[in-house]
Amino acid sequence: MGERQQERERRRAREFAAFTAGAAGRLLHAAALLTGEPAGQPAPAAEELLIEALARTYAAWERLRGEDPYERARRELAAGFAQAARRHRRPRGGPLGRLVPRERLVLVLRLHEDVPEEQIAAQLGLPAERVRTLCRHAVSALRNRRPDANPALP
Repeated sequence: MGERQQERERRRAREFAAFTAGAAGRLLHAAALLTGEPAGQPAPAAEELLIEALARTYAAWERLRGEDPYERARRELAAGFAQAARRHRRPRGGPLGRLVPRERLVLVLRLHEDVPEEQIAAQLGLPAERVRTLCRHAVSALRNRRPDANPALP
């Protein structure tokens, strides 16, 4: 490997390390919401989801060229969750644990990450109206939960 390429790799690693230092906490929180793991407890599924998303983001780092790396990592996180949603069907607790995976995904992207409905629809390959319906249904399900169903919720 040439000296020039080694320097490029070191720069890439430094840039990525700085990015993850600033973004990993928020992305891990989003991953924990997606996987339905309770807050304040170990979240191995969320950590695995985040590591896979960050690995895919790092692999594409040189090709980002002006693209927001946080946006890319968030898309990778959502895509990874959507692909593995069958592993996350069983309620685990957490604030969104009772929702089905697609509702969790839409709710986290829309309300936690503030992604526009049209962008979510494009990413998931759904009509925007379906995204709105999923979001409304998820919010309604959370509002109508029994108060004693999960005492850890606010």
